[in-house]
Amino acid sequence: MFKEVLRGPLGLIGTAAIVTMGFAAPAVAQQQLSIATGGTGGVYYPMGGGLAEVINNHIEGYSATAEVTGASVENMGLIATGDADLAIGLADTVAQAYSGTGRFEGQQLPMIRGLASLYANMVHIVALEGSGITSLADLSGKRVSIGAPGSGTEVNTNAILEANGISYDDIDEQRLNFNETADALANGDIDAGFWSVGAPTSSILNLATTQDITIIALSEAELQAAMDADSTFATTTLAGGSYNGVDEDITVLGIPNVLAVSSEMTDDVAYAITKAMFENIADMQAIHPAANETTVEFTMSATPVPLHPGAIRYYEEIGVTIPDDLRP
Repeated sequence: MFKEVLRGPLGLIGTAAIVTMGFAAPAVAQQQLSIATGGTGGVYYPMGGGLAEVINNHIEGYSATAEVTGASVENMGLIATGDADLAIGLADTVAQAYSGTGRFEGQQLPMIRGLASLYANMVHIVALEGSGITSLADLSGKRVSIGAPGSGTEVNTNAILEANGISYDDIDEQRLNFNETADALANGDIDAGFWSVGAPTSSILNLATTQDITIIALSEAELQAAMDADSTFATTTLAGGSYNGVDEDITVLGIPNVLAVSSEMTDDVAYAITKAMFENIADMQAIHPAANETTVEFTMSATPVPLHPGAIRYYEEIGVTIPDDLRP
């Protein structure tokens, strides 16, 4: 949320900070921005940290911090309540929040706006070699991590399973975050786990250094069923070699990630963040390769909700035509 302490260069006004113990107050205090991300074992947290560094280094008068959260579902709620200024979320979750459908049935959040689409998640279904799990159907009767509560992974897992005739009644579902899922697999406490995450991700990388893992490939029919059920899914390729022991390319489901804000954010702030991010995207790429996908073109094709007017100002300034469905 905006924690305003003094007038900043973008014209926002807050209350003066009182400094005790005899130290003089600075002439201009930093305005704090909170970025809701996810767990430390995924990509949201380093991407949010990279964006925070861009804001800290390139927007005068502002500082930002990446916050650990339960990810997509929780993050949209944090934007709605004003407890976060920016948030990363899976496209289907962001779209559901905006329209009041799915996990947000009866609690529409029409204030959700996009600044950009960052990169595409890949749905990983991971088991250990020798587990006997080689297909989606093999999950029946097994202990399966479906993702942390309030995460986009859980939303994606439910959509994939339901589209292919599997319900939570058919599995022993465990709601674990990425690091917990990796630890549970390594310890034999679960049989398989879902990750909806940018690749490669640290929790699976670490697991694959101590365990022989397998990533379950969906059949063409299973992939199509999921895409028919959720239009934000598309097929993409997890490159062989992304993880130790996973040598062949695997076709997986992909889904974009959106950088979201509230419509209440001022146009000047939204403009400044969007401009700073794209003009300094190499800073984020240096932190995680997923930022290589963060382009204006990807934003125009993958964002499922209207863009913030401040972001639109930046895109139009660089000559981009904004599709009608991305205008508020």
